[in-house]
Amino acid sequence: MTVVFGLIRGSYSALELSIIIVNYNVRFFLEQCLHSVYKAVQGLNAEVWVVDNASTDGSLDYLQPLFPWVHFLPNPENIGYARANNQALTHCRGRYILFLNPDTLVAEDCFRLCLDFMQAQPMAGAMGIRMLDGSGKFLPESKRAFPSPVSALYKLTGLSGFFPRSAVFNHYSLGHLSQDQNHQVDVLAGAFMLLPKSVLDQVGSFDERFFMYGEDIDLSYRVQKAGFQNYYFAGSSIIHFKGESTRKGSLNYVLLFYNAMRLFVQKNYSGGRAGIFAFFIQLAILIRGAFSIIYRLLLAPINSIMGSGHKISPNQIALLAAEGQDQKAVEILNNTGLAASNSLTYLPEDKQVLKNNVDYQAILFCEGASLNWKQIIALTEDFADYQGELWFHASGSGSIIGSDSKETSGRAVAPNQQATT
Repeated sequence: MTVVFGLIRGSYSALELSIIIVNYNVRFFLEQCLHSVYKAVQGLNAEVWVVDNASTDGSLDYLQPLFPWVHFLPNPENIGYARANNQALTHCRGRYILFLNPDTLVAEDCFRLCLDFMQAQPMAGAMGIRMLDGSGKFLPESKRAFPSPVSALYKLTGLSGFFPRSAVFNHYSLGHLSQDQNHQVDVLAGAFMLLPKSVLDQVGSFDERFFMYGEDIDLSYRVQKAGFQNYYFAGSSIIHFKGESTRKGSLNYVLLFYNAMRLFVQKNYSGGRAGIFAFFIQLAILIRGAFSIIYRLLLAPINSIMGSGHKISPNQIALLAAEGQDQKAVEILNNTGLAASNSLTYLPEDKQVLKNNVDYQAILFCEGASLNWKQIIALTEDFADYQGELWFHASGSGSIIGSDSKETSGRAVAPNQQATT
């Protein structure tokens, strides 16, 4: 048995945790994710599997030399999220399985806290976590109820948005339950879903009929139906940038998401309830699809002319970093023409001064020995009302990533690479 920095390779007898990540054309986001995962598996017997779904951005060539402790599984075609996860699962030997999205950042103690929580719940079947988007705002899909015709109606009419804390109008997002407390819930997000392998062996993994979206709802349903409990864990937070592979407002997203909901209803509901639900889903497809087409034909060109809807390169960037931890980030900024010479580095204790300075169009958090991921995630939430973008750079990495909203794709910056959005 060879132990490499807390990761076990070659022997699986003592594996505590197997982590599965599916990648599709998000190499820089996955680079930052793996740097944070590396810190979080220290002291654990863990393995990490990355399935690449035929990325065309050079993900494998870029990432494999950087992370020799990761098992990479390349696919010749995009086989979908559910099937790719199941592909890696056949290789996993950990007592617990974590399905993790590539556009996430985790704290150093995240996995240990999650495992301790799961082991303390005798009937725990699956666990999700408190998630923040790239701008530091809480993601309501961190905890959800099973979809129903009534919740679909409230979402379509906008009542769930008008009454976000209502147990009636926003029941689907469980808005009445505090995001800062642990809860037993129905649905967990596939972006971070931790399960005992014994439970997966009993109920099965992701249904491969779900190409993308809905597979987490379906698995949550089967776990609960088998008599286990699903938990939302507020004892740790992660950042989930969202939408890096599919733009949320696109017609493609609308069709993928609502067709997944239709499949879930057909599979798990019956009778009149299924018929009513199917009607609302079809109505949602028509409404959201029409809005997407109108936006693409009318509003998008107007926004383009007006200069909105497009990320611009900020000419002033504030770096939040411990002393001496900003050099690599500054080098990347300079090599990509982002005018780092016009920027200033702040120490973490100066965060209030920085929050009061509205001149900076982006804040770059530089992870390092004295500013870890747990602190950065907490700082991100502190800056949730900031009007500019929030960027992130892992110590030793060759890129910078960022986001200003859960509704839009993020930004990736690297030398010899144009900023991508």
